[in-house]
Amino acid sequence: MHPVIILGSGPAGLTAALYSARAHLKPLVVDGHEAGGQLTLTTVVENYPGFPDGLMGPDLIASMRKQAERFGATLRGGSATAVDLSRRPFRVTIDGEVEECQALIIATGASAKLLGLESERKLMGHGVSTCATCDGFFFQDQEIIVMGGGDSAMEEAIFLTKFARRVTVIHRRDKLRASKIMQEKAFQNPKIDFTWDSTLDEILDVHQGKVTGARVRNLKTTAVTERPVDGVFLAIGHTPNTQIFRGLLEMDEVGYLTTHDGTKTSVPGVFAAGDVQDRVYRQAITAAGSGCMAAIDAERFLEHAAV
Repeated sequence: MHPVIILGSGPAGLTAALYSARAHLKPLVVDGHEAGGQLTLTTVVENYPGFPDGLMGPDLIASMRKQAERFGATLRGGSATAVDLSRRPFRVTIDGEVEECQALIIATGASAKLLGLESERKLMGHGVSTCATCDGFFFQDQEIIVMGGGDSAMEEAIFLTKFARRVTVIHRRDKLRASKIMQEKAFQNPKIDFTWDSTLDEILDVHQGKVTGARVRNLKTTAVTERPVDGVFLAIGHTPNTQIFRGLLEMDEVGYLTTHDGTKTSVPGVFAAGDVQDRVYRQAITAAGSGCMAAIDAERFLEHAAV
């Protein structure tokens, strides 16, 4: 029996682990299918407070893990494949093994949707990104492609014009899905160009270990053109990792968990932190902050439940 189980080992999960461990709750942290979260896919992180020279994303996660373990958190590999939240103690199935807990913190994050190209995965963090706020600064006066046509894509493109020489939005259709106001902002920005009815066939160059260009295919004519480019930002959406909670917890139409009064979910004793419940900010620092909140909420819940 664990006082607290934490699902996810990104900034939200590890901060929750640190705070709950310091509260002597001896949390069990389950890595999940993407151990360390999206920070493990990034290179230099320059916007996490306290590191004026920046640091590597995987190094930040490694430090968080050590800090949580120092105070008594137990970290284990594997992923939760099923949960029973109908009564306490809650039951969590982790790769075939059942663990029980009095409080559950869900910090399973949200995975950026990708095109499915081998090159995008190999060049992730080396010119390919899913977060303009995180990585835009590294593309000063460079040529950038943004893939997508919704509000997120337009926000990314507009933000990137602060740094880039030119931003080309590539969209599979002949018109944007973004809201009218976001479309107007993007169309009026002199640094943004549009390529319609197209997709990326390949991102170059894996052999050089950095983005040097892209092959763009017109979906109507099938014509393929190659263009030089320094960065590719994928803005085709995120998928919250909440599949096992469908029908068990309240969530929005996309699948983000609904929280209230801090990090409380629709089931007492179950809390959510980080990108799994945040479809707006999606930053390491906001995830860490909500992980702290979830640990405090869980501690207070257990104190009250024990009375």
